[in-house]
Amino acid sequence: MDLFFLSLSSIIPCITKDATGRSSNRRSRAGRPRPHDLAPQRTDLRLGRIVRLLMENATVVVSGTKIADEIGTSRSEVWRLAQQLRTLGVEIAGHPATGYQLKSVPDLLLPSAGIYCSVVLRPALPPSDALVLSLAAGLAVHSAVEQIDSRVLPDLKWPNDLLLNGRKFCGILTEMNAEATRVRHIVVGIGINVNQTKFPAELQPIATSLRLVSGTEWSRVELCAALLKSLDREYCDLLEKPGAHESILRRFQERSSTARGRRVRVEENGGFEGVTEGLDPRGFLQVQTAEGLRTVLSGTVRLK
Repeated sequence: MDLFFLSLSSIIPCITKDATGRSSNRRSRAGRPRPHDLAPQRTDLRLGRIVRLLMENATVVVSGTKIADEIGTSRSEVWRLAQQLRTLGVEIAGHPATGYQLKSVPDLLLPSAGIYCSVVLRPALPPSDALVLSLAAGLAVHSAVEQIDSRVLPDLKWPNDLLLNGRKFCGILTEMNAEATRVRHIVVGIGINVNQTKFPAELQPIATSLRLVSGTEWSRVELCAALLKSLDREYCDLLEKPGAHESILRRFQERSSTARGRRVRVEENGGFEGVTEGLDPRGFLQVQTAEGLRTVLSGTVRLK
């Protein structure tokens, strides 16, 4: 299982990449920072580049010389910048003689108020089971949220949304690369509104966050750890345990107020309306219409 976080392109609000997004190793002839390197904005850029470099080499100690070469400055300036990062709460072990290693970055210093990540899965499953993986990801988010605060109970909306008080706080997008009989890989993208306190006017009726609903600030580090553990458990169970497929469908419907008995409009093939009748054995939503029972294979499902 490969994991990619989309929200960590910059670590501290004042830290950004340079115009090219690349680190520079240019130095003055004297080996000292050039005059414009001393400007506050340039210093902030170097702080971000140090954090990114240490994150990319998290399992080893990075020498002060390597950091200096990467950001285009002197070793003594690296030491000063490391001290500045420590005052911001970034835990860095080491010193100029031995090198530096990143231990932790405070959650409050992370720039985004949400969690946005993608997980690459390579399951030994037929393409027909791809939808079940998306449903399992929804169950994993539900479990993670409930583990952190049992008072917050998300509502699963088929196939890939989670709601709180009727408003969306999490979306899941699944993309598959497959042959006729086997999956090459599946990318499960998960976005969670965690600590947002407001939304644009046009989104206020339909969007919310965990913080708005619970009234308290959430640790995204703690929530993300719980999410990954839950997702790993759901994924391993699906691959290894008999009956896991059926369990996912059953639990999804139990945690969804809209999977059964809810009037909906489906924006598919000209659109139609009806009452939800649960999921079929493959995980597709069934809707009872005036013309009979229909299975929703794709399209937007809007609650009435």
